[in-house]
Amino acid sequence: MRMLKSQRGFSLLELLVASSIGLTVVLVMTSLFKTGMDATMRVTQRAETQQNMRAAIQLITKDISMAGAGLPSGGLQLTTSGGVSRYGCNQTGTCYITGGTYPNNGAGTPNYMFPLIPGFSTGVQNGAVITAAPGQINSSITAVYCDYNFPLTNFSFTFPNTTTSTVAVINGGVTPNNILAPGGLQVGDLLMFTVATPGNGTTSNGTALIQNAAVVAEITGIPNNTTINFATGDALNMNQTSGSNNLAAVAAAAAGAGAQTSVCRLQAVSYFLQVPAAGGTVQTPRLMRQVNGLDAIPVADNIINLQFTYDIIDNTSGTIVANQQNPIAAGQSPNLIQKVNVWVMGASSTTNGNRSQNMYLATAVSTRNMTFCNSYAPTTTSCQ
Repeated sequence: MRMLKSQRGFSLLELLVASSIGLTVVLVMTSLFKTGMDATMRVTQRAETQQNMRAAIQLITKDISMAGAGLPSGGLQLTTSGGVSRYGCNQTGTCYITGGTYPNNGAGTPNYMFPLIPGFSTGVQNGAVITAAPGQINSSITAVYCDYNFPLTNFSFTFPNTTTSTVAVINGGVTPNNILAPGGLQVGDLLMFTVATPGNGTTSNGTALIQNAAVVAEITGIPNNTTINFATGDALNMNQTSGSNNLAAVAAAAAGAGAQTSVCRLQAVSYFLQVPAAGGTVQTPRLMRQVNGLDAIPVADNIINLQFTYDIIDNTSGTIVANQQNPIAAGQSPNLIQKVNVWVMGASSTTNGNRSQNMYLATAVSTRNMTFCNSYAPTTTSCQ
């Protein structure tokens, strides 16, 4: 009969030690994997947020840098006989910016079209609350300049009446050759008419001219490529018939002998934040860009804070006041803004569980087309 020899196995203590070591290795590997995944998610969130903010900053800085281009020095007075004119509204009567009427020029004169219009604490449509950026004051900004991408020097404008302009092509071989060409005029656009009539001063060919005040009108209809209508009751309240600074004055001046009319399409560009709602659910805030009397369009998602401050020449001392949040309320003229400081805060749309990242991006833009002031001079009389 065979004798069975007992064989010794693992003891309970050895089994516990081995299990503990194995479990520790698994936990360490899991922790390293999770750390790597979290780092990847953070990089993804940061890249996504920075991409949105850079898109926003690039558009904003481009429009601010153009502010004042083609406008009369210091801006222009709008007619107020039929009420104040507006900005930031579309053709259906939706106004995106609270209190969006052109301010006064510092002397109590309302409705003055400045190249830059600060909108302190009006940066969110309808005053909606953005909970992701508590305690932050959002502001809007509006920049006004001539649009040189669609030159109107190829056309001549005459006025058969005070609410209509007839357009003719000066040279049919140039582009654009009609006002409805791609990128052309549309209802809601603003046109600035300036008439030069015989008087003081001379042109390059020796003709004596005097520059009349510019007039802004809103397009209310384009029945064909040779006619533009400027009916009263327009969305931005630009087309007013009484007073002196309106299309009637332009039509009368343009009919004079030797008068020359120049026209440019203005871009009154406003930036603000919108908190859209869809299906009863509040969506993520986004940055909106609105031009003239057209509908606002989104330009960057997940923008939760928008702030502007201004380096401006003080009206009295003639020295720079830096980081002024609300220059109009402080009695400063927007004409004397020298630099705009921009802060944009974005949130990542990709979440890691219930976590997302918020980031700030800041820049500063010099207002190269605004009034120039010698800040070393003792008074603002050195402004040009």
